[in-house]
Amino acid sequence: MTSEDFRRVGAEVSNWGRWGAEDERGTLNLITPREIVRAARSVLRGAVFDLGIPLGADGPQAFPGRINPLHMMTETGARQEYPGGAKWSDDYVVMPLQAGTQWDAFAHVWYDGLLYNGFGEDAVGPHGAARCSIDALGNGIAGRGVLLDVARHAEVDWLEGGHVIGPETLDAVAERQGTEIRAGDIVLIRTGWWKKFVVERDAAGWMSTEPGLGLGCVRWIRAHDLAALGMDNWGIEVAPGEDLAVTSPVHCVLLRDVGIPLGEIFDLEALGEDCADDGVYEFLFVAPPLKVTGAVGSPVNPLALK
Repeated sequence: MTSEDFRRVGAEVSNWGRWGAEDERGTLNLITPREIVRAARSVLRGAVFDLGIPLGADGPQAFPGRINPLHMMTETGARQEYPGGAKWSDDYVVMPLQAGTQWDAFAHVWYDGLLYNGFGEDAVGPHGAARCSIDALGNGIAGRGVLLDVARHAEVDWLEGGHVIGPETLDAVAERQGTEIRAGDIVLIRTGWWKKFVVERDAAGWMSTEPGLGLGCVRWIRAHDLAALGMDNWGIEVAPGEDLAVTSPVHCVLLRDVGIPLGEIFDLEALGEDCADDGVYEFLFVAPPLKVTGAVGSPVNPLALK
């Protein structure tokens, strides 16, 4: 796909103005109170699946300009014992907001000087994003979640780096699983890529390539009116990309034109096993971002409840 291709596709699938000129929530507007109630009714067993990766020094982060989280103790209880015998400990973390399992805000990637819904790129500066920041999504990302297990469909532990996932694959997986995709759904796509990191523990190699979505999937996402998208790879789209002369075309279109939150580095292994065991690929999904003022991303610990 060329740069002209992604601009043409972006114009075709654009949601600009759909929810008003001041909208900064994008496709999350598709999650209505009625849909949340319906999603809650899918919880039948009380099973909870934690989809976030551990935040530690041995994490997968090898992206330029990012590091794995630094965890430091400021108090360990060794300095002082308070009256009555009480002791206390305290700590803090220094980390990129996108070092682990995280959401991309709409101000994370854009092109041609404009963010989602036509806001100017001058809204992003040294003090943060005045428009399309992660706190604009702080009302919550929760609703009906659906897993599309592409790796299991392909009968592999993980797809190979550079493997392009197209819309025909997503349709085939949904059909094989017997999964209905509805407007307002939060779709999670398992490629097995997180499992590859857990097995090999090679951060640089893991982030040098990945299986992921091709540009052809953006029409599928828009046609199904998805509310949010999460994956177990580090960057949603295939790497290397379909056109090496174009950087992050899927991000450009989905964040800037469609206005759909993107979740990366999800751990979908236990959820995938459970869905395969009981044949149920839908669940209540809850993953609110941290309301960091002006931030363009947020760490998250998503939960799937069945």
